[in-house]
Parts: sequence; C-alpha cells; structure tokens
Amino acid sequence: MDESLVGGHLQELRRGTVVLACLETLERPHYGYALMETLSGSGFPVDGNTLYPLLRRLEKQGLLTSEWNTDESRPRKFYRTSDDGHLLLDQLRAEWRSLDAAITSLDKGKER
Repeated sequence: MDESLVGGHLQELRRGTVVLACLETLERPHYGYALMETLSGSGFPVDGNTLYPLLRRLEKQGLLTSEWNTDESRPRKFYRTSDDGHLLLDQLRAEWRSLDAAITSLDKGKER
C-alpha cells in the first residue's frame, strides 16, 4: 500500500485526537515545549507549528488558562485546562470511548 496514503489517513485520525490529548495532559500545567515532549512521548507526535496555534485557539475559546512564569531566566507561558475545558474533556472522553466501542463491535468476529 502507498505509504503516503496511509500517512495521510493516520495524520487525519491523529488531528482529531490532539485536542483530547492536550486537554488531558494539561490537567497539570505545562509550557508549550514540555507539552510537545509529553505528547510525543505518549504517542502523539505534534510539531510546534501545529501545537502553538492550537493552544492559542483553545485559550481563546476558554478551554485553557495560561500564566507566565518568570522565575527562570527564560519566561515561560504555562497552560492548564480550565473548568470549561474539563467539561469538554469529559464529553470528548465519553465520545472517544463510544467510538472505540463501536469500532470494536464492528471488528468482532471478522476473519482476516
């Protein structure tokens, strides 16, 4: 099978899950680069050109809060899931579980 075809579909599938992964991870505060590393280490590789605009959009939507930490030599903006973000996270988790159950149901009993 054409690897670019597979890669495109995998990228599309992951794009739909990165918001869920961010909201989940940001239940504990992270700055952008640390979030990128955490997501990558958990199997959600995302580059800065995708992540930083997403963080700004989620903050603008009220799903994240942010705070600058200037204690270190380099100031860092830390993000955290807001109360509304937690409500959305709960809904996204439930939908994810529902979709997983539906796919599992479709897959049961199939011969390959």
